[in-house]
Amino acid sequence: MARRRRQEEEHDNHERWLVSYADFITLLFAFFVVMYSLSSVNEGKYRVLSDSMVQAFRNVTVNESGEQIVLPTTSIIPTRPITQPGPPASENVVEQRRREVARQMRDMADEIRRVLSPLTQSGQVKVTEGAFGVSVEINASLLFEAGEAALGDEAVSALEAVAQVLAPAAFPITVEGHTDNVPINTFRFPSNWELSAVRASTVARLFIDNGVGPDRLTAAGYADQRPVADNDSEDGRGRNRRVTVLIESRTADLEPEPGPTSIPTDDPIRSILPDTLEG
Repeated sequence: MARRRRQEEEHDNHERWLVSYADFITLLFAFFVVMYSLSSVNEGKYRVLSDSMVQAFRNVTVNESGEQIVLPTTSIIPTRPITQPGPPASENVVEQRRREVARQMRDMADEIRRVLSPLTQSGQVKVTEGAFGVSVEINASLLFEAGEAALGDEAVSALEAVAQVLAPAAFPITVEGHTDNVPINTFRFPSNWELSAVRASTVARLFIDNGVGPDRLTAAGYADQRPVADNDSEDGRGRNRRVTVLIESRTADLEPEPGPTSIPTDDPIRSILPDTLEG
């Protein structure tokens, strides 16, 4: 009996807890390694993790008895985002549209010069083309009496001819009223601001009556704040008393918009990782 007891004491292992402890430490170490990898992931590490997990899940299967079967490893080409540049045709379309707008503005300016030919030759009307459209500058003495905002018969005929040119188009139009620096103080016009604004709105209203869409029109009065000549002389003050019709081309609105950038959507890891890990 004593010999059997000694044999049992010899075979009794008191350090079996070290096996469980070593397994726990190994799992804990693996857990912290994974957490550290996820916390400092970048594009390169993300690709490695993605490829490894995909290969692992695709190459390991389980048979009916519950045993794992490892399939041959196959190479996987990572999916990379491809940015599709905008088709060159869109730029060509914009450029063609810009040239078409420039042609329309040039034709409109030529037509206004034609219908106002006697007035342009005498210097009472000035038609200019610029980067932002066409400007038709009309001397106020042709349109209004001094200190008044009612159009004369000759002015009505000239502006109706201009309206017939503007009506078929779709470009925005701004009618500006300008005066000299001689002050005015009447019951109807306490200052040059009211006089210039009413003159501009009178011309805009005539355009509307002759077929120009009201949604295209803007009337503005600038009084004597935008002179084109020196107000010290009568000739300069006469040039400053004017109504300007601006036909805007709006070619800047024709710039193409950048197309969206494509990103891969078939990545099994990107769909489950939070966005904060994709840094």
